Formats: sequence, structure tokens, C-alpha cells
Amino acid sequence: MTSSGTTWRSSFSALSVRNFRMFAGANVLAMTATWMQRIAQDWLVLQLTGSVAAVGVTTAMQFGPMLVLGLHGGVIVDRYSKRKLLMITQGSAALLSAVLAALTLTGTASVWAVWATALGIGVVTVVDNPARQVFANELVGPKHLRNAITINSGVFQLGGLLGPAVSGALIAVVGGGPAFLLNAAACAFTVFMLTRLDVSALHPIAPAPRKRGQLAEGVRYAAARPAIRWPIVLVAFLAVFTLTTPVLLAAYAKQVFDQGAAGYGLFNSLIAGGALVGAILTTRRSVIRLRTVIVCGGVWAALQAVAALMPSEVAFGVALVGVGVSNQFFFMAANPLIQTTSAAAVRGRVMAVWILVLLGGQGVGGPVMGWIVDLIGPRGGMILSGAVPALAAVVIGIVIARQGHLRLAVHWREPLHPVAIRHVPVAPAPVATARRIA
Repeated sequence: MTSSGTTWRSSFSALSVRNFRMFAGANVLAMTATWMQRIAQDWLVLQLTGSVAAVGVTTAMQFGPMLVLGLHGGVIVDRYSKRKLLMITQGSAALLSAVLAALTLTGTASVWAVWATALGIGVVTVVDNPARQVFANELVGPKHLRNAITINSGVFQLGGLLGPAVSGALIAVVGGGPAFLLNAAACAFTVFMLTRLDVSALHPIAPAPRKRGQLAEGVRYAAARPAIRWPIVLVAFLAVFTLTTPVLLAAYAKQVFDQGAAGYGLFNSLIAGGALVGAILTTRRSVIRLRTVIVCGGVWAALQAVAALMPSEVAFGVALVGVGVSNQFFFMAANPLIQTTSAAAVRGRVMAVWILVLLGGQGVGGPVMGWIVDLIGPRGGMILSGAVPALAAVVIGIVIARQGHLRLAVHWREPLHPVAIRHVPVAPAPVATARRIA
């Protein structure tokens, strides 16, 4: 369980730190451009192949490297300067995006080129993502850590709100090339801003010494703590099924509502808009418990299944906003809980496990859900994408309740608090007498 202040002034306290303001400002541009590239990339593959499964392969290329190399990325983050690592990863992403922009603008892009670029960016993400997560610790220190995590998530969702809409408009007017070019420029700008940080004001984490067994140590640490273990188990189901929304929304935009690239961008923006609202609302959350994480994950998955039943574009769009809000309620409970309950010396490796499951699951789920959509259609695929993780959340909740000796209490005479979770005391085991032992 973690807690923090709940006043609106304290909701953005991390922005009082100059280094964090600079990094967050660069991230607004970078995240917007990243979302632009992802939408343009997926739509380009759909145009080149006409296959939703091919879009799923693109997702696998971008997130698959995390499955193979993710834990090694955590070890690298724990050993080296996070700032320098981010400069290397963002510079590499800028180069890869520039190459894809050149191919697209000259009309020589192929699906293989897109997949190769996505794979390259996936390899970069292996280090970039955990480094970005842990770097928040160094920018603000422990005092503002949870608030910095919340703001970072809000920035990501703001990019998710702006990027798909801008990218959809650009694709409709001039094609996807400018979106790739803008992402290259944004990554280069992030590198520049990292060089302008006040290094003396950072709160550096002592690098982990090089020794054998560091990968296994991080996994054992995460597995031994319920506050880390169960969110990771649930996010595995969410990543494989629920977070395949780019694949599902591409199918909805083309096959269900016939709205093209602009509709695809709009659908993604609606989810991101809801997530931005959710991120703002969670800044006032005063307590984070494990059961909050599981409930939020289950609600998110259930809402995604419900969205599949919406009969019109307007109703579908409203449901997507709800999916976005619940999505953020889950992540803004799970991410801070994991970070704040992890020791600083292993935090990079713990976050690498989290990100491995989160992104690696999408690498597996992308082609799987693409194949399912091609087989049973977009609506059936979206129902499945929500129903399976929702069921997993129920099972995990039951396991946690039994392990913690909790039960659900219903009080019909208390309208303000009709349902509550109560701890059931466990009677101590009887002490064996000398005669019994004998």
C-alpha cells in the first residue's frame, strides 16, 4: 500500500523540479510523435498487404524483442547511467525513423522494410523503456516519485490523444512519410534536452555491481512479493488480449465502420483521451492497494468486451473513452505500487520484468489476435480480448482473498457502504501437548 497527498497543488508537485519539467516537456513532443509513427506504421502495413494479421506481425516485431532481451535490458539499466542510455536509445530511434521516412517519401517502402524498422525500434525499447521508468527516480528523488510517475503517464496519454488524430489527418492528405519524419525529429530533440539537464541536481542511483545471477535475482525478487507478482500476472493476460487494440481498431476502422485511416486515428485518440482523463483523476488517489490494481484491471477488460457490442460509431466511441479511463486507473495503480515496493538496487530489473511481460505479451498477442480477427471477425475478437483477462482478474482476486483470509461482506442496512472487504481472523493452531507428541 502506498499513499500521498490529495490536494490539487500536490497533484503536480514533480513539475516544481526543473530537470523534470524539461524532461516532461520533451516527452510531450516525443510521445505525440511516437503515437503518430505507430498509427502510420500500422496503416501502411494494412495498405501494403490488406491483412489484419500482417498488422499483428508488425506489433510482434516491435514488442517481440522484449520477450527475448527484456531482462537483459533491466540489468543494463541497473549498471549504467540512465541519462546516457536514453541519449543512445533516442538517437537510435531517430535514425531508424528517418530511414523509414525516406523509404516512404520516395515510394520504395515495403512491408519487409516496415517490419525491419519495427524490429529495430523494438530492440531499442528493451533498454529505453526501463531506463525511462527508472530515470524518474533520478530526476525528482523519492519525495516526488509517485507524482512524477503519474505525470509521465499523463504525458504518454496526451501524446496518445494528439498523435493518432494528427497522424490520421496526415495519412489522409499526404501519406505516412511526414509522420515518420516528425518522429525522427522528436527523438533528436529529446537527446538535445537530455544534454541540457542539470546533472548536479540529479539523484543518481548507485550502479549495481557486475555479478553472476543478476537476471535470476530480479525475477526471484518480483516473484516473492505479492504486490509485484500479481500485477505482473494480470498484465500478462491484459497484454496478450486487451492491449491488442491497434490490431482490433484497424479492423473496426476498415471492416466494420469503413472510416479509413482518419477513423483509425480517431478511435485511438478516443482511448487516449479517456486515459488522459483517467491519469488526471488518479493524481488525487491517496491510497494504492493490491486489490485496487486487480479490480481496475478486471473493469478495464470487461469494458473492452462491452465495447464490442456497441451498435453504432458514436456508441463505440463512447465505450472507447471508458476503456481509456479504466486503462489508466489500472496502470496508475500498478506502476507506482511496483516501483515503490521495489528496492532501488533491483528496481531496474523489476521494471524490466514488468515491461517484458507488458510489451512482450503484446508481441505475442498481436499476431494471435490478428489471426483471430481474420477468423471470427472484429466484434468476436474484441469480445474475446476483454472476456479472457476479466476472467483472469476474477480468479486472481479469489486467490488473493483466500491467501489474505478476506471475505466480501454485504450490509443491506448501510446504503452508503453496502459492500465491504473484511479480514477473517484465523484461529491459531492448537499447541500440541507433551502427551500428544509422545
